[in-house]
Amino acid sequence: MSSEKNSAESSVEGKASSGKSVDIEFSEIDQPEADQTEETEDAIDALRGELAKAEEKAAESWETLVRLQAEMDNQRKRSEKQVADAHKFAVQKFVEQMLPVIDSLEMGMQADGNIDSIREGMQLTLKQFESVMEKQNLASVDPLGEKFDPGLHQAMAMQPSEEYDNGLVSAVMQKGYTLNGRLVRPAMVMVAKG
Repeated sequence: MSSEKNSAESSVEGKASSGKSVDIEFSEIDQPEADQTEETEDAIDALRGELAKAEEKAAESWETLVRLQAEMDNQRKRSEKQVADAHKFAVQKFVEQMLPVIDSLEMGMQADGNIDSIREGMQLTLKQFESVMEKQNLASVDPLGEKFDPGLHQAMAMQPSEEYDNGLVSAVMQKGYTLNGRLVRPAMVMVAKG
């Protein structure tokens, strides 16, 4: 191996005296290194291009993220406002339906006349009120003669009764009410015992 190296060195030295061939000889020797440098620069340029594209895509993704976060925040605020408004004005329809009943009661309080005409006015007002209750799905619980149900009734006392069987409601002291099937107030009742 050292003999090959020596012959290559002597070839280079031999050609060095001729001048021009030395340049060619050195340029041939340097050629692989120049090709490598050129390939490296091309690879670096390609990587820079890919990096620029990646940075551009990252910037677009960041803008999209910021926009989506703003949209979500706005949607949350709108939802909170809608819920607050729903709570605030939930009874508005009920109040609008109750106003005629209140008007009738006020007119009845100002009316002069005998007890029969006042009673008739009160019955008409009660019908208005019941109509409003029906529209709002407010139902009365009037369990006279029904089996006692602790889910709908509140027993005030038990009393002996010849008219009703054991465990049945023998008297209703105060009606109960349900709203859309949900108990608002239990009926206060007397329960028959045998």
